[in-house]
Amino acid sequence: MACHLLALVGLLGNGIGFLLGPLIGWLVKRESHPFIDEHGKEAVNFQLTMMIAFIVSALLVFVVIGLLLLPLLAILNVVLTIIAGLKASNGEHYRYPMTIRFLS
Repeated sequence: MACHLLALVGLLGNGIGFLLGPLIGWLVKRESHPFIDEHGKEAVNFQLTMMIAFIVSALLVFVVIGLLLLPLLAILNVVLTIIAGLKASNGEHYRYPMTIRFLS
């Protein structure tokens, strides 16, 4: 659960903290249990996908569509991260929708 929710803490800080929190949590605890390894990879993959989406949306601000996408992505990031954290705390497996699988 911490791997998912550390992304929310990272959103409060600098621009890359939302990725560093899950990455560090996963790297530290991945050896202790396969469930933690699975959720950690999933959280890192999702945050990498969101980072790419935010960069593309920021570039699209110049053609106005980015102004609509940036708030939508922010809400999507927070909501899906909370859902994943709740599923992990209940011991359920969760896969983020539309996520590029960088780590498998």
